[in-house]
Amino acid sequence: MVVIGLVCAVVAALVHCFIFYLESIAWTSPRARTTFGTTEDTAEITRSLAFNQGFYNLFLAIAVFAGVAVFGCCRAVGATLVFTGAGSMLAAALVLLLSDRSKARAATVQGSAPLLAVLFLAIGVAS
Repeated sequence: MVVIGLVCAVVAALVHCFIFYLESIAWTSPRARTTFGTTEDTAEITRSLAFNQGFYNLFLAIAVFAGVAVFGCCRAVGATLVFTGAGSMLAAALVLLLSDRSKARAATVQGSAPLLAVLFLAIGVAS
């Protein structure tokens, strides 16, 4: 169960790295505008907000990667980092879903892997 949880956590971190890319680097590109449903004008106006938000996603991914990297030698530290990063990703997905039901697909993409990571890792470390 632990391995499955860690793999799901890595998948979640990779998704959040891609979200970082879209928000912080490619925010005004057609791909990002289509993904987030913004217009060219809105993307320009919100560029600095998206840039900042992208880094939040990157930092959560880094926490997960660090947790996975140290899990083998420092199980408690690794699990804490993975639970913190993936749990925050899951919480953000829930906030997105609860704040705007039209974003259910985005919340599912953002929250599925972290949910599985938290569940499988919790089961694995408890046994």
